[in-house]
Amino acid sequence: MDTKALWNLSYGVYVVSTVDVDHENRPTGCIANSAMQVTYDTIAVSINHENYTNQCIKKSKKFALSILGEKVDDNIIPVFGFQSGREIDKFEGVKTEKVNGLDVVADSTGYIVCDVDDILETETHTVFLGKITDCGLLKDEPVMTYEYYHRVKKGKSPKTAPTYIEETATEEGLAYKCTICGYIYKGDLTKEPDDYVCPLCKQPKSVFVKL
Repeated sequence: MDTKALWNLSYGVYVVSTVDVDHENRPTGCIANSAMQVTYDTIAVSINHENYTNQCIKKSKKFALSILGEKVDDNIIPVFGFQSGREIDKFEGVKTEKVNGLDVVADSTGYIVCDVDDILETETHTVFLGKITDCGLLKDEPVMTYEYYHRVKKGKSPKTAPTYIEETATEEGLAYKCTICGYIYKGDLTKEPDDYVCPLCKQPKSVFVKL
């Protein structure tokens, strides 16, 4: 089975943001690639049960999609996709715009803001159905597709992503795997400097294990 066929589905890459009502409505969010327009005024987005953003949306009853472009800052996906809002303020240092009480990423092509209208539960994910309350364009730039993220950016999916598939080394020789995000480093990692970090989740060399 060639799972790369799934990359051809028309996914985008988004920052899903909301507010943490238990911590003075501070902004939080995560990366999602499974979002779609269900009707002219309804958006569906799938968020893993383990994501802190999931429980925050359930409490706040609202979320926003920041639609990422091909030239988005390289730190956005590692921070929002491979770190937890339970532990850090993901929006620290990120330029945002406030729309209907939610932070949207200024370095995105546009945004869609929704109030939660219904919730569907699966074994691993919650599908939030949101009524659109506002939307707008921020800049003229090609949007980043899921396929572009893999083919050009050489990116990986977070373990909590709906499209996550466990990857293993398939080539001969040394290889190391990041235990945080699953990134595969092919080669001799010991030759990298001590301050080397994973190109996806920005974690130190010490989190890698040899395959």
